[in-house]
Amino acid sequence: MAKLAATFIKSKDLEPGRYQDGAGLFLNVTKSGTRSWVVRLQSNGKRRDFGLGSFPTVSLQRARELAVETRETLARGLDPKSEKVRLRSIPTFEAAAKSVFDANKGEWRNAKHRAQWWTTLETYAFPKIGEMQVNEIDTDHVLAVLAPIWTAKPETARRVRQRIVMVLDWATGKKLREHPLHVRGVNQALPKVKRSIRHHPAMEYSEIAAFLVMLRQRETMARLALELLILTATRSNEVRLAKWCEFDLDQGEWTIPASRMKAGKKHVVPLPPRAVKILERARELKTVGQDYVFAGARRGKPLSDMALLKIMRDMSLEAVPHGFRSSFRDWVSEETDYPRDIAEAALAHTIRDKTEAAYRRGKLLEKRRRLMGEWAAYCDRTND
Repeated sequence: MAKLAATFIKSKDLEPGRYQDGAGLFLNVTKSGTRSWVVRLQSNGKRRDFGLGSFPTVSLQRARELAVETRETLARGLDPKSEKVRLRSIPTFEAAAKSVFDANKGEWRNAKHRAQWWTTLETYAFPKIGEMQVNEIDTDHVLAVLAPIWTAKPETARRVRQRIVMVLDWATGKKLREHPLHVRGVNQALPKVKRSIRHHPAMEYSEIAAFLVMLRQRETMARLALELLILTATRSNEVRLAKWCEFDLDQGEWTIPASRMKAGKKHVVPLPPRAVKILERARELKTVGQDYVFAGARRGKPLSDMALLKIMRDMSLEAVPHGFRSSFRDWVSEETDYPRDIAEAALAHTIRDKTEAAYRRGKLLEKRRRLMGEWAAYCDRTND
């Protein structure tokens, strides 16, 4: 039972000595009148004193809390003094964000993205969690950052969320946090927002490399088809209904006929090396007499329109195959210096402006070939 009272501790007439509060907590008063907190605990069969700070900097209530924390630390087999030093070395969120920014800015070729990455955190995150140590930040703190802008500025809020998670994941990897942020809990606590631009739930482009690792754990026609869809930023029907006559693997090109294109115009897709390997593997698995590249369960039929979506649903993902086109478009905007017309050409989007459409007649194939090669390399990276 606690014995000390705040009024007693503040008294000017306290004699030098130790005053017990209970549960091993003492107030130590020196001859000079200095007052400090000490908790006495058993460690490896020996009594040890652990300093908790001076009064009034550390209040009576805070001293009791620190005594409990010290006892719990000792119970976990950790040395409270060493743990105290370690905790003091844990960086603030702003310091951790600076480390992440410095480590990645060389890979972000787009100057606008580099500037925005830091500015969005500086504007929305640092005022609320910038001074907090990264091990202290939980879903409530992240929600406090996102809630005020989630419906008013949904795209900005989404990017702030992505960057906060990136910083906290870095901290987890450096063992500065015990657990990663519970992102799903954050998402579920935020209101649903109607997106005027992105109609299909999309995976963050930064998550695709890890997704591909899981996708490749098994080999099926549907999984090969889904990976080809990701690497070429094409639509589900374009991949599912693809026939062997459309491909020139020696040239690394896929010509989708106008009849299967949404815009009604033939579209040439440059194939990165990994895409060619996927097609070569599909050819090895080809059934005799099958024209479709990715055969379905029924002889002579392509994969069903639910085959690719089922893979993602079985992985408990909200994103859909078509959303990878949005992921690709975000990556081009945020991570590269390629102009808008190159990205739009890669997606086979219709250009309403006649002048720009005339400029695009050349299809910018070689520039798109370089772009798709960089996209495939980004998706296939293994060092993050």
